[in-house]
Amino acid sequence: MAHINPSGDQELIERWRDQPASLLPLLHAFHDRDGYLSDDALRAVASGLRIPIADLYGTVTFYHHFARVKGGKARPRVCDGPVCKLQGCDELIVGLDGATAMPCAGRCDGPIPVLQDDEVLIGTQPGALTAAPPLVPPPNPGGIDECVFAEVRDPRRKTLAGYRESGGYRALSRAVREMTPEQVLDVVSGSGLTGRGGASFPTALKWRAVREAGGGPKTVVCNADEGEPGCFQDRVLMDLDPHAILEGMTLAAFATGATRGFIYLRYEYPATQGVLETAIEEARAAELLGTSVLGTELTFDIHVRRGAGAYICGEETSLLNSLEGKHPFPRNRPPYPVTNGFEGTPTAVNNVETLASVPPIVDRGAEWYAGLGAGEHKGTKIISLSGDVARPGNYEVPIGIPLKTVLYDWAGGAPEGRTVQAVTMAGLSGGFLGAEDIEEATLDEPSMRARGSLLGAGGVMVFDDSRDMVEIARQAMSFFAHESCGKCFPCRIGTQRLTERLAGVAGPKEPELWKAEVEDIGRTMAAVSACGLGVAAPGITGSLMRLFPEQVDAHVNGQRK
Repeated sequence: MAHINPSGDQELIERWRDQPASLLPLLHAFHDRDGYLSDDALRAVASGLRIPIADLYGTVTFYHHFARVKGGKARPRVCDGPVCKLQGCDELIVGLDGATAMPCAGRCDGPIPVLQDDEVLIGTQPGALTAAPPLVPPPNPGGIDECVFAEVRDPRRKTLAGYRESGGYRALSRAVREMTPEQVLDVVSGSGLTGRGGASFPTALKWRAVREAGGGPKTVVCNADEGEPGCFQDRVLMDLDPHAILEGMTLAAFATGATRGFIYLRYEYPATQGVLETAIEEARAAELLGTSVLGTELTFDIHVRRGAGAYICGEETSLLNSLEGKHPFPRNRPPYPVTNGFEGTPTAVNNVETLASVPPIVDRGAEWYAGLGAGEHKGTKIISLSGDVARPGNYEVPIGIPLKTVLYDWAGGAPEGRTVQAVTMAGLSGGFLGAEDIEEATLDEPSMRARGSLLGAGGVMVFDDSRDMVEIARQAMSFFAHESCGKCFPCRIGTQRLTERLAGVAGPKEPELWKAEVEDIGRTMAAVSACGLGVAAPGITGSLMRLFPEQVDAHVNGQRK
């Protein structure tokens, strides 16, 4: 029988009811207290927030990590992302009592992560799991100037005192005391900074649109829902350099006229929540956040809101719906978040790396940042390398640097005795690149798009010549099918049909007919899906057929090894 504690329930509801974006933290409060979300808890939340119980149930069950059975939160959840599949996660799931699989949990450099309660453990054997250490990036092997990683290897950097010792909040102080919002926008524009979360939209253009939009209060949202398989760079910045994100958000607030901010943090980073909240309290105490930032007229505060496990919430409009307590479907656009974002007001949504880049840009100037790129390209990008590579990890690279330089010279290439067969780009969203592409491609959007791919969020997973690429593609498509929100039928049905064909349980038995059908499904998905998931997913099958036709033929003919 469910635990019933009406007075305790009411206390939690009263604590959170009048807070901004209240549903998620209230659900987490019940989930943490009871170890699951009982029917009684859902009824209490529905009554307290005046949400129809059916709507609340549909929202709660959309997320992966809200347990609905007693003790569910304490059961181990094991990552079964592409890299962890290579490391034997299926055997670990079987070996851990009560374990279930979860999508990629952002520890591709140190598999396999296991989430139990609010602790992340790593290891490949049930009896040998250890606490996951902080993810410190290796020194830049190219001796090239860095932007966001320049100071993160100093353990003092995560504290306010250490951050200030290395120049932290200098940019904010200068901006609010010596510059106008328009001047800040001009600096960011001149730097060439674009969104580092995947879309590559010019940051200053987005901020200027928010500033010029009518209505309010205006909002800055940090998208920290780093759910793309193979991407694990944002956690480094949040864990080791949290004040850089806070300073970047506050500079964004100054530039846009925003008064409130949210960090939407993915569920699978439980320790990061404490790091961020400690940094926010430090900043508030030092008048770096609040009603009079640094004694000026700027009013801005930041709240952390933890997600509950849903890849689609990395899409900015799904994220905004999640923050508002709605079912996290993508919104139809237009209108765009810059005019109709959080609670219908102008909102700037930027990812962690983008925001962390802003303080050094404002501090050191647009020309400095633009000059960090290779050739005509501007700035830097963090690349997360994982899979069959000698030295996995995060590398901050000049935009435009050759892919092979990072893969072979910096990260050591494939393990001894093996060669690189393929890599995925943009996590999974950019599909596969083959050996010829790797030799010729540079790490910038024009080069990637010329090859039918994306740089995106910068996740690069490496697969050596021992891997079955059809099986890798099946795993990727299965992930997309699992994470499809179901709102639009081209994505909902198309990802399932492609998964079936890659699994060999459906589709024509003649290779050319099989390829034609798969291409037709993918073309339809890319043309009419409601958001980027349905557009990106067929890139997996399209690049598979282009690069590995012999493996596809063997699969269709039932001749795979």
